Amino acid sequence: MTQPDREPTPQPPFADAAPLGLAAFALTTFLLSAKNAGWTHGTDAWLSYALAYGGFVQVLAGMWEFRNRNIFGATAFSSYGAFWLGLGLYVLLVAGETTPGQEANDLGWILLAFALFNTYMMLWSAQVNQAVLAVFVTLEATEIILAIGNLTTSETAIKVGGYIGVLTALCAWYASAAGVINNMLGRPYLTVGRPILKDLIPSTHRH
Repeated sequence: MTQPDREPTPQPPFADAAPLGLAAFALTTFLLSAKNAGWTHGTDAWLSYALAYGGFVQVLAGMWEFRNRNIFGATAFSSYGAFWLGLGLYVLLVAGETTPGQEANDLGWILLAFALFNTYMMLWSAQVNQAVLAVFVTLEATEIILAIGNLTTSETAIKVGGYIGVLTALCAWYASAAGVINNMLGRPYLTVGRPILKDLIPSTHRH
C-alpha cells in the first residue's frame, strides 16, 4: 500500500527581518562604541554606516516587521534606524556650527531621550527572548552612561559607555546570528532563552 503524500509544511509568507535589523544595529553600535572607548585612531568611520546600514537598512527592517505584524520589532528597528540617521545628519549638518560644549550637551539630551524610549522597550523585550532582552539591558546602560558623560563632559564616563556599547553590539550580533541559523534550519540551534515574563501577555497576542 502506498503512503499518502504528506502535506507540505506551511511557510510564513515573509522572511523574518529581525536578524538583519539586529546586524545593522550591532555593526554601527560597535563602530561608534569603539571610538567612544578610545580604541580607534582614525576619523568617523561609523558615520557613513550610521546613514547606510544602521540607519537606512534598519528602517527597512522595521518596515518589513510591520508587514510581518511584529509590532515590537517594527517599533524597535524603525526607531533605532531613525536614531542612526538622525545622529549622522546631526554630525554632518549641525555639529560643525557648534562649540564642543554645545555639541556634548546636544548629544547628552539626544541620548537621554532615547534612554527614556528604551526603558519601556527594554521591559517589553522580556516578552521576546533573553537574547533580545540582553541587547536592550546593555543598550539602556550604554545610553544612560553616555548621556551622563556628555552632559557632564566626563571623558571617563564616555569611555565606560563605549565599553558597554561594544558589549551591546556583541549581544545584538549574537541575537542576529541565532535568528539567521535558527530560521535556516527550522529549529533552535543557537539558544536565545525563553521570555522572562511569558505569562504577562497571552501567547495568542504575543508578536
